[in-house]
Amino acid sequence: MRTHEVTNQVPERTALDEYEANAALREGVEAYGAADAAERLHRIGRHVGSAAFQRDAARANRIEPVLHTHDRYGRPLDEVEYDPAYHRIIGAAVADGAHTGAFRHPGPGASVARAAAFMLYAQVEPGHACPVSMTHAAVPVIAAHAERAREWMPRLLSTDYEPDLVPGKRSALFGMAMTEKQGGSDVRAGTTIATPIGGGEYELTGHKWFCSAPMSDAFLVLAQAPGGLSCFLLPRLHPDGSRTEIRIRRLKDKVGNRANASSEVEYEGARAFLIGEEGRGVRTIIEMVTRTRLDSVLGSTAGMRQATAEAAWHVRHRAAFGARLIEQPLMTQVIADLQLETEAATATSVRLARAYDDDASAEEVAFRRLATAVAKYWICKRGPGHAYEAMECLGGNGYTEAFPLGMRYREQPVMAIWEGSGNVIALDVLRALSRDPQSFEAFDAELARAAGAHRRLDAHLRRTRELVAELARDDAREARARELVSALALGLQGSLLARHAPAPVADAFIGSRLAGDGHLYGILPPGTDAASIAARA
Repeated sequence: MRTHEVTNQVPERTALDEYEANAALREGVEAYGAADAAERLHRIGRHVGSAAFQRDAARANRIEPVLHTHDRYGRPLDEVEYDPAYHRIIGAAVADGAHTGAFRHPGPGASVARAAAFMLYAQVEPGHACPVSMTHAAVPVIAAHAERAREWMPRLLSTDYEPDLVPGKRSALFGMAMTEKQGGSDVRAGTTIATPIGGGEYELTGHKWFCSAPMSDAFLVLAQAPGGLSCFLLPRLHPDGSRTEIRIRRLKDKVGNRANASSEVEYEGARAFLIGEEGRGVRTIIEMVTRTRLDSVLGSTAGMRQATAEAAWHVRHRAAFGARLIEQPLMTQVIADLQLETEAATATSVRLARAYDDDASAEEVAFRRLATAVAKYWICKRGPGHAYEAMECLGGNGYTEAFPLGMRYREQPVMAIWEGSGNVIALDVLRALSRDPQSFEAFDAELARAAGAHRRLDAHLRRTRELVAELARDDAREARARELVSALALGLQGSLLARHAPAPVADAFIGSRLAGDGHLYGILPPGTDAASIAARA
């Protein structure tokens, strides 16, 4: 029948090299010392751009994890069952070093290459990125403790993926459990008790309100020991292969992140090992928290790239009112603007990743202390609105589950909430400025590298420095913390684009974001070369 003929619908966006298609990411990888990873990243790009991978991504989010608390005979089981599509996705990501590749092959640019691999996988399926990220972030914590490192480091660095909870595994994925019902972000309010039983072992008793990826092989956990809040390594299996006393009480029914299981767990005398000193749990686990914040930035950036790419693909193949959508000035502006946000996030992500390489100088370490929090606040907050605007470009199709932008719209908020929501991060920035002045000195030195590149950027950086000095003397500075972090973030993004991006990108970003009048997508300064920016999408 003639009504069954399909016209003016876009072709499937498959059989692509997602790395080749992402000009901003390729340029960042080359600029920050990871050009040698290009062949591997192109291979990953072709894999995640394939129809088979995209089908797995859709399936993993449609067929959600299922909790089995007991076996058929009534014995406690406490296992989560995932669809095979999920295992194929995370298995490929682990094989390609998206979890611990920067530690397996350290050196200049290693963290940039790992960040690019992580973002390519997370661009198409974000749920698996949670255990991948936590495993990456656990490495420096475990490596700092020789006894635990001997047992766990070879498994953490393995590129094998073994999903079953069985003894003798060669590989391991890590999770963490910090928050409790009564505390939330105030982890010091936790009431889980750690009772010493000798030999560095403790028994944990308590209820954790959020434990993501509960099928992980081990967890870093905070609990109250006799000496105060402490950090523990809690394996899923005892040395004899029996199950640790972890009871998965329920899975969270989340807005997004559907492919990944997040749970509530109870510990019933679960045996764990002290990591670090008693009473110094937050200080011990803070490196893991910092690196998961880095990956929140990477995950939000990956989401922006997916949203922009899907929107750009649609408007290049769809026609209305006598022309392709991309040829119509209003749509060209919107796509260009979505790409600007993606470019700024990508430039920030790869620059930040470079600061985590093992050759990082003292100045680089100081820079990343502040820059991680600033980027986590700003980029993660920009993600949900960006996803919505991209969804609107697809019209009604975008609002259906047949297309990936509904999943992405639900996914983006988790990066802003996880590992410190906006207020928590803003307060962390204030603390860094007051307690660690070297971090701002290093951050400001990064900004100053773009001095003279753009009049409006120079004016913004001057105002930002004045704001930092003003709030240092203001007893009521907490109320203006978000203002400060936003200014720092935009200064960093403008500085990076002014130095490394094509002139149309840098000029349009600075002209639109630093005008001080807020920003809705599709409103760019007069004279912007929107077509050339949109072409990069």
